[in-house]
Amino acid sequence: SSTWVEERLKKLTRYRFGLCRVGSDRLSGGKAFNPSSMVDWATLPKDLLDLISKCLDSSFDLVQFRSVCSSWRSAAEPKRPLPTHNLPILPENGASFFPDSAVGFRLSQRSILLIKPHEEPHSGDADLFGWLVKVEEDLNVPRKVTLLDPLSNRVHSLPEHFPRSLDMSRFKVRELGSEFKLNYFNNVGDIVNTLFLEKAVVKYLDSDAESYKFVLLTIHVSGKLAVFRSWDRAWTVINDMPSPYDDVMLFDGRFFAVDNNGRTVVVDFSSLKLTLAASPVYGGDKKFLIESCGEMLLVDMYLSMEEVDGDPGFAEAILQHHAFYVNERTVKFKVFRFVERENSWVEVNDLGDKMLFLGDDCTFSASASDILPHCEGSSVFFNGNVFNEDNLGGMQDRDLGVFDFRTGKIELVQTLPEYAKLFWPPPPWITTSHERGETSSRS
Repeated sequence: SSTWVEERLKKLTRYRFGLCRVGSDRLSGGKAFNPSSMVDWATLPKDLLDLISKCLDSSFDLVQFRSVCSSWRSAAEPKRPLPTHNLPILPENGASFFPDSAVGFRLSQRSILLIKPHEEPHSGDADLFGWLVKVEEDLNVPRKVTLLDPLSNRVHSLPEHFPRSLDMSRFKVRELGSEFKLNYFNNVGDIVNTLFLEKAVVKYLDSDAESYKFVLLTIHVSGKLAVFRSWDRAWTVINDMPSPYDDVMLFDGRFFAVDNNGRTVVVDFSSLKLTLAASPVYGGDKKFLIESCGEMLLVDMYLSMEEVDGDPGFAEAILQHHAFYVNERTVKFKVFRFVERENSWVEVNDLGDKMLFLGDDCTFSASASDILPHCEGSSVFFNGNVFNEDNLGGMQDRDLGVFDFRTGKIELVQTLPEYAKLFWPPPPWITTSHERGETSSRS
């Protein structure tokens, strides 16, 4: 079938990238290869290269594909930018959940990138680690992007010496995940600085068409699933809801959703019917769906609610620092693997060197050996309330925490230098690579 051919071509492309990346001496699996035994990939038929390039969903993958050689570049057309999509407000969303001036949603896309220097890190070179950052392209200014925290919507202020333009060919860049956001806009078309808080996933059906037909799945304020089909120009709220839904995901070309009890369903966007994919997984308080190494995983977050006694000003203070007084703490995680033939989730007892990242609007995974060569991985990064009982005054409403799957211990990322440097501020080699490039261009 054409689907099988496309999947085989995707694997061929990934294999080719493994051979062509500058400074790489490994194929997938870590085996060394002999360059003299390689075939002449530049002579692949142009129509085959064109077919392969159309299977690449990520614009960053397509840039790497086109940079392999001149014949590949000429055979693959650049990806056309996605048009601006305006969607109506969700029905029965509750007036308090969106600004009074909002008349609709504007759909935008963001990418979570792993950026690394071309130099391979040596045992004593601790600065050549990967950097995780989220980028959002400006809808009005071509090639202009905003840098955000990879696990939240927080926009960072750039350091003083950070370059205002980056030549991405000077780095190894890999897209680890992508997310879609619904931005409110008003009756004159301006974006309102408020985001729809629930996660959204999108499936494009025909990228060759001018209209870019697509389907969007999100979670309604009621906890039910909501579907928007571009050809209908209307929302449909699906009433099937034994328990409120926690997360949605596009996996293997299908929409999946999981509720608070771990019951997982496939959402058919044509019939708007739900089919049971996996029976419930009881125990935790919030469920996340994540793809890792071609498998779908369920991450179950356990919370502890411990109310703190207050003084006479307690009522006012609790509104300002809810997390401090109610003390909703993240205490542990469990991870399950989807076994479709059994319609079940099977608990995972060892993550190996996997690092799982649970963002507000996107989940993604990476290999520790690919990001931090000297770390073991087997960890879960998350946004939540991470408290230090010895320093209650230092608690914040939300922190970036990391759960060590082997020890069961949760710590603040900011207290662990080897993990903190993955996020913000940017690593020093970003600036030094830019300076070397400027020097080279002036000489």
